[in-house]
Amino acid sequence: MTEIWLIRHGQTDWNLEGRLQGQLDVPLNETGLQQARSLAEKLKTTKFSAIYSSDLLRARQTAGIISNTLGLPVIYDQRLREIHQGDVQGMLFSDVIQQFKDTLENRIKDPVNSRVPGGESVAELASRFRECVDEIASGEYEHPVLVVAHGLAIATMLCQARGYPMETVHSHIQENATAEIIRWDGKTYS
Repeated sequence: MTEIWLIRHGQTDWNLEGRLQGQLDVPLNETGLQQARSLAEKLKTTKFSAIYSSDLLRARQTAGIISNTLGLPVIYDQRLREIHQGDVQGMLFSDVIQQFKDTLENRIKDPVNSRVPGGESVAELASRFRECVDEIASGEYEHPVLVVAHGLAIATMLCQARGYPMETVHSHIQENATAEIIRWDGKTYS
């Protein structure tokens, strides 16, 4: 089994505004940069074998700060991106509630398979994210591996690794610049 530390990127202004980032490239704000620096300092006490990251800017910036502190290169993978929010990317959640009421009602009925127009479902996100984590876990790593990604993307892996129902995925989104640790071999978890 591979020990994998799932790291959510630091804060962005859009996190504060309640704006849906999805797969748009949004930079960390000053708080997010400081969160990433603080996390990197905490991570120095553990030896890691590798750092993988989403290729979206907020994750790249977080991974870059960690990389500079730990002296490990970053391996980027698009499969670690956040869910594609389709037509609502960049919108305030309050506006989405007004303009996409039917879509949100569908999400309540079927949070795993529903999607916004032009977007992907949680099930599709979970599948692509797990495919990447499975590949990472198949590596012969002596030490834990860091994976820097996004809130909902990581939450899908937490559901799979810890046996939570995928319908509860939105309740497992971690805070910015924090780590969740799983042990994974692609078939079983602990």
